[in-house]
Amino acid sequence: MSLYAKLRAREAAGRPVRVALIGAGKFGSMYLAQVPRTPGVHLAAIADLSPANARCNLERVGWEAERAHAASLEEAIARGNTWVTDDWEAVVRDERIDVVVECTGHPIAAVDHCLLAFSHGKHVVNVTVEADAFCGPLLAREAAQAGVVYSLAYGDQPALICDLVDWARTCGFPVVAAGRGHKWLPHFSASTPETVWGYYGLTPEQAERGGLNPKMFNSFLDGSKPSIESAAVANATGLGVPSDGLQYPPASIADIPYVTRPISEGGVLERKGMVEVVSCLEPDGRVIPYDIRMGVWVTVEGETKYIQNCFEEYNAHTDPSGRYFTLYKRWHLIGLEVGMSVASVALRGEATGTPTEWVADVVATAKRDLRVGEILDGEGGYTVWGKLLPVARSLELGAVPLGLAHDVKLKRNVAAGAVVTWADVEINTGTRAYELRKRLEAEHGQTQAVAL
Repeated sequence: MSLYAKLRAREAAGRPVRVALIGAGKFGSMYLAQVPRTPGVHLAAIADLSPANARCNLERVGWEAERAHAASLEEAIARGNTWVTDDWEAVVRDERIDVVVECTGHPIAAVDHCLLAFSHGKHVVNVTVEADAFCGPLLAREAAQAGVVYSLAYGDQPALICDLVDWARTCGFPVVAAGRGHKWLPHFSASTPETVWGYYGLTPEQAERGGLNPKMFNSFLDGSKPSIESAAVANATGLGVPSDGLQYPPASIADIPYVTRPISEGGVLERKGMVEVVSCLEPDGRVIPYDIRMGVWVTVEGETKYIQNCFEEYNAHTDPSGRYFTLYKRWHLIGLEVGMSVASVALRGEATGTPTEWVADVVATAKRDLRVGEILDGEGGYTVWGKLLPVARSLELGAVPLGLAHDVKLKRNVAAGAVVTWADVEINTGTRAYELRKRLEAEHGQTQAVAL
């Protein structure tokens, strides 16, 4: 039975999937715009640090005021409307909530939200992929031990890429490479919230109209978010990671099967089976026609002459050898698609992407020369950006993951372009996020020792 049919059945039975949203910013607002149109789902609660801002966003997306008029969760459930509160713990602890959508964008808080939700029997759809990037495998394990599902968010590019990889492998195709598109030039890595809109292609007026956060959008532009999302894909699929970070080869959609081949065959990959991000800009800044900037893709291999002939017979666009074929989805609708994850975890008990191993990490890298006493401001800010590295390389460097490089004081100078290490910072070691990260590092070190 399709997810839609299952949702209709839940609606007919008067047993909607009850959802709580934590964080009603831009991504959360996009989900809120769709919930009233989704059968069999009741958004029972919205938890946000600023209920007033949450209500403003509800008005922005077209909600009627009465829909969020409940004075308590009990009233919301009884009347079928929504409770807006700043008490996320009360929401997560309530046994009547089935699914929590973590949408704060704050990785340290997201870990707390996820862990409490698991302990109270809630499935979690984690939009805050920054948290997944530095401790996702342990979050997935904690969820499994609690008998619930931990999932990446459909509509965000990692889950869509995982879906394409799953398609390929289920059909019997070896995955050569998978990833997303991006608008990238090397100097963007130094971008700050003050320069983001000019580089991004929006006016300040457009950004204000959309309620867009310059720091969040700068995290996309400066390479942090592509690295974070690529790490999530690698950890969910087992695909490899470039040894010195993403390369961002420029390519049109037609060129993707050309560039996402091994170096030995004319492409850019160190080997088959890797994540990568394709740029929509030539090195001189020219825009590439028919680009994949807002989309996702997977390149697969036709291993036999018969399969290659099938590619040719059905006009599948391949590289010149006829061996490599790319399937792509040119657009993603972000929060408008999160309902797929909610329905999948609640009705099928299946994640739309979840980490299964730790192969990729995103490390905090200095945007400029940083001095003792400066405070790191995390992804999208003025001080650091995120570079994708293999886990072994990250651990060798003693790197601070980007997701933990928030409000952290430097105790040593760090040169522009250098990776920030644990020895460089004074960090709060009392958070659950830090605890999980250090557990993951310790376990990985033990695994490596056994392998040796």
